[in-house]
Amino acid sequence: MPKPQPHDQAGPSSVPLPAEQPLPTAGLGPSTASVHAGEARQKPGFSITDPIFAASTYTFRDTQSIVDFIEEEHPREEYGRYGNPGERVVERKLAALEGGEMAVLFASGMGALVGLLMAHLSAGEEIVFFDECYHRSREFCRKHLTRFGVGFREVPTCDYEAMEAAITPRTKFIVSESPTNPHLSVVDIERFADIGRRRGVLTLIDATLCTPYNLRPLEAGVDFVLHSATKYLGGHNDLLAGVVVGSAEKLEPVRNLRGIMGGVNSPHNAYLLERGLKTFALRMERHNANGLAVARFLERHPRVAQVFYPGLESHPFHAVAARTMRGYGGLVTFLLRNADGSPADWRQTAKVIDAVKIPRIGPSLGGVESLIEQPMVMSYWNYSPAERAAFRIPDNMIRLALGIEDSADLISDLGRALDVA
Repeated sequence: MPKPQPHDQAGPSSVPLPAEQPLPTAGLGPSTASVHAGEARQKPGFSITDPIFAASTYTFRDTQSIVDFIEEEHPREEYGRYGNPGERVVERKLAALEGGEMAVLFASGMGALVGLLMAHLSAGEEIVFFDECYHRSREFCRKHLTRFGVGFREVPTCDYEAMEAAITPRTKFIVSESPTNPHLSVVDIERFADIGRRRGVLTLIDATLCTPYNLRPLEAGVDFVLHSATKYLGGHNDLLAGVVVGSAEKLEPVRNLRGIMGGVNSPHNAYLLERGLKTFALRMERHNANGLAVARFLERHPRVAQVFYPGLESHPFHAVAARTMRGYGGLVTFLLRNADGSPADWRQTAKVIDAVKIPRIGPSLGGVESLIEQPMVMSYWNYSPAERAAFRIPDNMIRLALGIEDSADLISDLGRALDVA
């Protein structure tokens, strides 16, 4: 009979190893943190990557182990709606990248927003938004939160006096994106956080467009940072996920409500997100470089009336962006004009979009493939002209989400499309 090998005595090599503390990330560069943060050095099965735990339920050895789990809060799973081992790794990694104590992963960015607000808002309280926000975020607050007695107000983006004036004793949250989508206005997050501290209200920044590589809102004193991890964090246009990062105390009710509502992500999506995060910092370097190069090209082109990109000196919030951000991301928005200088109509604008060869036409952003869209058609087609004007979405607006292709190829493609369309 063959002599047993040492690990055979405990069963197959897939037996989970004792939990290890993840690598400390203080002082590490963003790429090192992207690769290693949140992960145990030795993993189940001795693999270099975290395995996918495709389980809906987790068993206990005996009744006493259940009692210990409940009373002593043992770090293990019970049921898939409350968490997954792979999900926990991703949450630790995302918290480390943002410099937060805790991250809570959701099935989508909107799921994260809804979960956060529902966990902290009660009937009779109010929320104040800067008005350049994702139209579905606005729709949730206006059409659904109000049904439960939660008030909703919008004020002009980056008008800090107006935001502070809108705060009442009933205000619970002030909320903004930064940069905003698609106008790419940049919030002075230190000023924004200061309003929240002085007035005793919670602060939330949707930092999807800037990512923790370019901006760290928690360091400025913001309470919560939200990301649609579908975008730059996942990075490959192949998953849906959302995350909220902040203090453990403020996020514990969010995690508990997620367990009740069931807005969890799948084990396979958690794996894809962790895999995407390994190259996050490298991808952001290319997104930042492509964004600035293409924005500068567009600003000089005679068919372009205006470019919205915070890396350009012409952008109204460039000084704030240069002071607070590492880079400016891969999203570029611009307005198209005709040869005679008049604004292009929506059909003329569509011809340019249809003429490009490298970017695909579609919503979303932050993936390795470039995407292009006309916001008036893609997101605001069913809005009236007056409503689109109120949201500052003109017919000649093009939103370009640059991937990681070579900037020279992207510029050549755009130049040809602008010249022939």
